[in-house]
Amino acid sequence: MKPAVLLCLLLALSACGLGAPPSAGNPPSLSPVSVASGPRISAPPVTPPTPPGSNLPAFACANASGGTAGVAGTTAARVSEQPGYDRFVLQFDTIIPSYTVKRQATTTFPTGSSSLTMTLAGNAGVLVQVHSATAAASFTGATDLAHPEFQVLIEARQTEDFEGYVSWGLGLSRPACLRAFTLQDPARLVVDFATS
Repeated sequence: MKPAVLLCLLLALSACGLGAPPSAGNPPSLSPVSVASGPRISAPPVTPPTPPGSNLPAFACANASGGTAGVAGTTAARVSEQPGYDRFVLQFDTIIPSYTVKRQATTTFPTGSSSLTMTLAGNAGVLVQVHSATAAASFTGATDLAHPEFQVLIEARQTEDFEGYVSWGLGLSRPACLRAFTLQDPARLVVDFATS
C-alpha cells in the first residue's frame, strides 16, 4: 500500500474514533458519569384536558330549564351554523339567571304584558325566557337575527324585555331536538338545535 493512501486511511480511522487499541500505559479516557443524589421520582400522570365540545349534553326532544337565582343584564345575542347543529347564544354581564327553554308548535310569541303577539319565520318555535333579567341598559347588537339559509334556526328575535323578563322567540324551519347548557367567562346560555 502506498504511504500516502495509508496515511489517509489512518487519519480517517482516527477521526471516526477507531484508532489503535489502548495500551497498558495509556488507559482509555472515560467521561464522567453523573450520579443522582437521592431517589428519582417521576411526575404523576397528567390527565389531558377534555377537548372543547366533547362534554356537551345530549340532544333531547324536550323543554329545558336551569340557571341560578339573581339578577343579570343581557349583553348580546348570537346565532351560528355548525356541523350537526344550529346555535343560539344569549350572553349576560354577571350570572346566568333562571331560564326556561320551551318548544311550541307555532312561531307566534307573546310580546310582554299586552295581548299582542309576534310571528317569526318558520314552521315551529322555541321560547327562551330568562327570569330576573333586563336588556334595556346593557344589550348591544341586533334584536332580530334572521338566517333563512340555516338548516333549522332561521330567525331569533327578542320578543320581551318587561318587568324582569327577557324573552327570545326562535323560529325553526321544522321541529328539532335541542340541548340547552351554560358556559362561563363570559356567562352564556347556549341552545343548540340538531340539524340531522
